[in-house]
Amino acid sequence: MKIGTPVVAGAGDQAAGAVGMGIVRAGVVSATIGTSGVVFAATDRPALDPQGRIHTFCHAIPGRWHVMGVTQAAGLSLRWFRDQFGAGKDDGRDPYERLSDEAAKIPAGSEGLFWAPYLMGERTPHLDPNVRGALVGLSASHTRAHVIRAIQEGVAFSLKDTFSIFEEMRVPVTKIRLGGGGARSNVWRQIQADVYAHEVELVEAEEGAAYGAAILAAVGARHWTSVDDACDAVVRVASKVGPRADASKTMQKNYAVYRRIYPALRGINTSDAAK
Repeated sequence: MKIGTPVVAGAGDQAAGAVGMGIVRAGVVSATIGTSGVVFAATDRPALDPQGRIHTFCHAIPGRWHVMGVTQAAGLSLRWFRDQFGAGKDDGRDPYERLSDEAAKIPAGSEGLFWAPYLMGERTPHLDPNVRGALVGLSASHTRAHVIRAIQEGVAFSLKDTFSIFEEMRVPVTKIRLGGGGARSNVWRQIQADVYAHEVELVEAEEGAAYGAAILAAVGARHWTSVDDACDAVVRVASKVGPRADASKTMQKNYAVYRRIYPALRGINTSDAAK
């Protein structure tokens, strides 16, 4: 390194990823499905949940904060299914594309099948390391494709739990931007729009945290005067997906059912079950 090379403090992975998606002002929120799932909102004040269901931290931007909820097994749920039951006949495409194609054949609501994505316990909103995942409502008429779609819907329901907490806390949500591997699936994008009952956006850059770190470095090197200005200049929305009225109505009814699953599972003491 040459003398005079600027060294800029960056951010943790979630805050940097949020900067890369332009989540720097109150109202713009990200929903990211990677191995875990994160719903992340920037705030101009410390917004605290008295029940500790979501996390509050300083943002990468001076004078701002962020709140986020975490689903432990978001993309992990679909990866678990792929690893255990396969991704269908190999046709040269990404295996997750093939899984999404199967899910696309099933109507919204998975005909009464639900997935509780608690493969690793859960953080938001339950803070329960002992709860475990479950398929609920399984019948002889359900197929492999139903299970795949139920997994995608269950993960979206779990992320919606954070949006419900944001509403309780009066954290504004005006725009929702999707990120992570889950955002690459047309089916999962549409499911999220329907579950959140809100238009969702995809940004051009897919580099996530690395892109955000580059933006922070550019601001530190004085290429821009603020992170806000930098994001306004380089974070661009590539496409939008709106909720479908009938599907979203079904999803809101199913979300109410989904929220009744955890209390039932909590009564099963997994530590005493045979292993």
